[in-house]
Amino acid sequence: MDIRTYSIEQTLEALFDEKKLSALKDVLTTLNPYDIANIFDEIHKEKLPMFFRLLPKELAAETFVEMGEEAQEYLIHAFSDRELKEVVDELYVDDAVDIIEEMPANVVKRILRQADPEIRKSINEILKYPEDSAGSIMTVEYVSLRPKMTVEEAIKRIRRTGVDKETIYTCYVTNNQNMLVGMITAKTLLLANEDDIISDIMETNVISVNTLDDQEDVALTFSKYNLLALPVVDRESRLVGIVTIDDAMDVMEDEATEDIEKMAAITPSDKPYLRTSVMELFKARIPWLLLLMISATFTGLIISSFEKALASQLALNTFIPMLMDTGGNSGSQASVTIVRGLSLGEIEFKNIFKVLWKEIRVSVLCGITLALASFVKILIVDKVSLSIALVVCLTLACTVLFAKIVGCTLPMIAKKVGFDPAVMASPFITTIVDALSLMVYFKFASSILGL
Repeated sequence: MDIRTYSIEQTLEALFDEKKLSALKDVLTTLNPYDIANIFDEIHKEKLPMFFRLLPKELAAETFVEMGEEAQEYLIHAFSDRELKEVVDELYVDDAVDIIEEMPANVVKRILRQADPEIRKSINEILKYPEDSAGSIMTVEYVSLRPKMTVEEAIKRIRRTGVDKETIYTCYVTNNQNMLVGMITAKTLLLANEDDIISDIMETNVISVNTLDDQEDVALTFSKYNLLALPVVDRESRLVGIVTIDDAMDVMEDEATEDIEKMAAITPSDKPYLRTSVMELFKARIPWLLLLMISATFTGLIISSFEKALASQLALNTFIPMLMDTGGNSGSQASVTIVRGLSLGEIEFKNIFKVLWKEIRVSVLCGITLALASFVKILIVDKVSLSIALVVCLTLACTVLFAKIVGCTLPMIAKKVGFDPAVMASPFITTIVDALSLMVYFKFASSILGL
């Protein structure tokens, strides 16, 4: 925790202990909801309900959204029905859905029971969409206008209905069947004449996504077109909700974290590290470690099959770790680059031959450079025979080539057949490349050294 946050926390707890609740409330109301949530996540739980009750309703709802799952659940149990209803009524629908998805069934029932019928209906509609789809992260709180409205009528509608909307900067124009026909910004409305007709000044080329589109594709659409909000339509092109930039940023963060964890052979988790128990970390890591350990037995089998060769040329043993590490690192470089390109939509399966040709050229340059450097090092430092140096350097060049080919193709093939390409990153590729490098090594050794 940084010094500033720690100082505020100490001050607030001191005010609470001295029962200076009015001063405590004054300090809290000057803070950002995110900062308040961080403080609430650190204070003693028994004090949390009292702290929370000091916040104004709107600030309380915004703070509740930013709090950790454990603190949220603790507060829900501590709330009276009236207090819970006040918080739920102030939440945007998409935020309420996010909270509900993380809560136990008994807590979910209580939240839905206290929600207004209209909010409950909206929540249930969003919950029916598949996880990680555009429909699951959208909100139904948007400003809808009609094509035949004048600018004056549109502004009046925004003033009348915009208080409870998540954004009013971008407004969407729909016809009588609620089909999306255009969009218009608040800036355009403010600069237009009052008697201008919306259909004459709206944008008709509207970028939208379908309710079943993957949320990662939605986030990429925001990045590609620099949007603040994105309309979500159903199969009949009817507008059913919008995704806002804050939700898209959350998706980007979650997807990037998930990819990093998968590339490190860890089962993804939604919990922050410091709130994840030792047993949860163990369960997330051990299956992958066991799988990789079993797959690494192939490497052991290859080495054991060449025991006699290694016994006759003990110097060959010295270079095995270098060859395997170089192969693993080369494969990881290629795989991480390709996985990231796939995630950003820069690379598709149809580009596999372009990618392969580029990586082959890169691997040739890297392999020759490493082989030459290794040749000099082996002769000067290791002082082995020229033939052994040749075996090692040829193996090194071939290992880099094979590693980069495997590293760039496996993630693309995984994506094509429906697997997450991040799963095919470093750990699996390293295991495959280790086996290939040893096979090449012993093949060269047999041919050149006559083993």
